[in-house]
Amino acid sequence: MSEIRLTVDRIPIVVPEGSTTGQVFGAAGVKGGVAVRTEAGAMKDLTYKPEDGDVIESIAADSDDGRAIIRHSTAHVMAQAVQDLFPEAKLGIGPPITNGFYYDFDVERPFTPEDVVAIEKRMKVILKEKQRFSRRVVTDEQARTELAGEPYKLELIGLKGGGMTADEAVETGGGELTIYDNLRGRGDATELAWKDLCRGPHVPHTGHIPAFKLMRTAAAYWRGDEHNKQLQRIYGTAWESKDALDAHLHQLEEAEKRDHRRLGTDLDLFSFPSEIGAGLAIWHPKGGLVRRIMEEYSRVRHEKAGYSFVTTPHLAKETLFQTSGHLQWYSDGMYPPMQMDGATYYPKPMNCPMHILIYKARGKSYRDLPQRLFEFGTVYRFEKSGVLHGLTRIRGFTQDDSHIFCTPEQLNDELVTLLDFVLSLLRDFGLTDFEAELATRPVKYVGEIEEWDTATAALQQALEKVGLSYVVAEGEGAFYAPKIDVHVRDAIGRRWQMSTLQVDLQLPARFDIEYQASDGTRKRPYMIHRALFGSIERFFAILLEHYAGALPPWLSPVQVVGIPIAERHVEYLEDIAARLRAAGARVEIDDSDERMQKKVAKHQSAKVPFMLLAGDKDIEAGVVSLRLRDNSERRGLSVDEVVREILGAIALPDNAPVHAEDPVR
Repeated sequence: MSEIRLTVDRIPIVVPEGSTTGQVFGAAGVKGGVAVRTEAGAMKDLTYKPEDGDVIESIAADSDDGRAIIRHSTAHVMAQAVQDLFPEAKLGIGPPITNGFYYDFDVERPFTPEDVVAIEKRMKVILKEKQRFSRRVVTDEQARTELAGEPYKLELIGLKGGGMTADEAVETGGGELTIYDNLRGRGDATELAWKDLCRGPHVPHTGHIPAFKLMRTAAAYWRGDEHNKQLQRIYGTAWESKDALDAHLHQLEEAEKRDHRRLGTDLDLFSFPSEIGAGLAIWHPKGGLVRRIMEEYSRVRHEKAGYSFVTTPHLAKETLFQTSGHLQWYSDGMYPPMQMDGATYYPKPMNCPMHILIYKARGKSYRDLPQRLFEFGTVYRFEKSGVLHGLTRIRGFTQDDSHIFCTPEQLNDELVTLLDFVLSLLRDFGLTDFEAELATRPVKYVGEIEEWDTATAALQQALEKVGLSYVVAEGEGAFYAPKIDVHVRDAIGRRWQMSTLQVDLQLPARFDIEYQASDGTRKRPYMIHRALFGSIERFFAILLEHYAGALPPWLSPVQVVGIPIAERHVEYLEDIAARLRAAGARVEIDDSDERMQKKVAKHQSAKVPFMLLAGDKDIEAGVVSLRLRDNSERRGLSVDEVVREILGAIALPDNAPVHAEDPVR
């Protein structure tokens, strides 16, 4: 038998010709691989047969790609179980997603909790049978014949040439069609258990799915279009081990406790009244106060850093968005137009076109640059109702938006300074675990490749100079610019996309903005887009979940509550409160008729950082008891000591100056 030479995980190996990658892994001693990646980057099943000279690498079960393959395979098992139990069910799509998978079904009635238990039980039987995932290439005609009873699969086959979402492409890949058979038994006893249109890859057999759990059901419109039929979706999660699954479920339990939507209600911060409409929040006094503190702190930091504060309207004529390109590239995300005074207006989806008009209002010299504009600008994006989620995905939100106009010579230094500023301000809010993505030119883009290369190189150099670790996200840039996305990890390890920096060479050209260079010629400035929080609403939600509602003392809407043992102790606590208020603290006295212990429990639930308790003996000794929201307590402290400690704890992170009448501190 002839042999072939391969490189497996950077190790040379010789195997018999015709060996599958599964056999190659066995010969090379590779453990834990669920699939293989070729030198070209394609992922293949372990039944794939490499050729002489191939360079391949194993895809470990605990890698991102390995988990996605396990989850995709589990989605197939779930769909098989559903059709075993509900033969009339028609298949939608079943892609892997972050931390899990889902599959959509057209069924006569919504799934019940009892149905989900039965489906999960049936899935465990399929796993024990170790059914093999067997890939075969089919023609469009063959696929239509075999899947004649699956109308949604037939529709996807018709879309194979284009027009599919990324999740839908999991079914066909946009190229050759493949069907995966689930085969039960061995040899002459092999039988077809189930099949599905899919591009793969999959684990070798269902026994390679170590741990899974079905999570919830939901309604979902076919292809995400509310004009299409509503299907029933089942979500699940799958992991490379039971320990990994348990850790994920524990994180979900913790995340549920920290859900900002629940905390927003419990702490009386914000709400979403049905009378206003989906995805549009109103802020209650306490939430509005925290929001104002955040905005004021950010504004002061920006002004110290050389930014100019501007304000722009909430809507503009369509000609502005035609010039910017938003109507061409982003119209699906914009609110419908309105007619006024014989013109068509749109609520603005972004602030950048208006900031360009501010730049353009007066002639500029190189001496005027860089010009750094900053705005808390409210924008409106018509998100589909199915993706709305509390404050993290809404239709009307306020960006801490800045746009910097600079000369080509200033670009690199400006990006480094900007990135340093971004990280510094995020640290002030207690976020310290950063990661970054450098998003490069997408398939659909405007401008010249040379311009994109210049902008991308400048962003990369800034990341390296600041020393921020990053990965390259190929093709994930905006249509007009490459970008840096800064991600943070919160207290329970979840990853959130936060700040965005974009170098834009397209909008300055579309609006024909210029500056006079030192040699008297007219030149085009570079434009940097930057949203540091992303949006005030989303950033607020992330902070609320990061701190489980117990915001840092400087951000807490109520920082101190005085709790008298009896009514006669109120005056003593009021004197202490007056000292604290004079120094800028936010203090309340709870003089209600409730028992002291009930008051303490109430204010602990409200996440108040400091509680001051006083009774007869405290007044006689001129002391006070200090109780914290973690239930710890120190008694017999001098008033001076308590005041000094509280004022130190509530001070702004960088001691930024504020107006005396402004109780931000």
